[in-house]
Amino acid sequence: MSDRAKKVFLTLTIVVPFLLYCIYYYTRMIQNAPYKFTEFKSFVIQYGTSDSLLNKYDSKTGAYQYLNRHDSLVKMNLLLTKSDLLYLHRKAADLGFWDFPSNELGDTTKYKGAKPVRYYIEFNYQRKSKKVLYDEAFDGDSRLKDANENLVKEIIHVLADAEDRKKK
Repeated sequence: MSDRAKKVFLTLTIVVPFLLYCIYYYTRMIQNAPYKFTEFKSFVIQYGTSDSLLNKYDSKTGAYQYLNRHDSLVKMNLLLTKSDLLYLHRKAADLGFWDFPSNELGDTTKYKGAKPVRYYIEFNYQRKSKKVLYDEAFDGDSRLKDANENLVKEIIHVLADAEDRKKK
């Protein structure tokens, strides 16, 4: 057997089946991904002290209410653009939101004498939904706590930007 025939035989018996299997595997994996933006319906965020989550937003209805700096409740209808929703979906995926535990509550008695802020985040899709209840007093893994805080900051930032766009 010549050297060239050996290379062709090796390519046909090992490399080609491996590549075909990779294509098949990753195609199936992408098709069956549980959280795809094409199936995205809405997201909900609520936050406030543990006994009252006064700050709320629902992307399905656009209902947005929050306490401003003067402790007065502001209610408005605020619809996010598709690019805003895509950004939040991707940010949640980047931070690993789909792998967060559903309850991340801490011991509120040990939290600086005040009530910690509690966040409820929910992403809804056609086939699945993910709900996370996160408390600032959560004393679990610091990476998980940072990821939660970053996601909350991004959501609030997107809502503030959308509100600024609406005012202009």
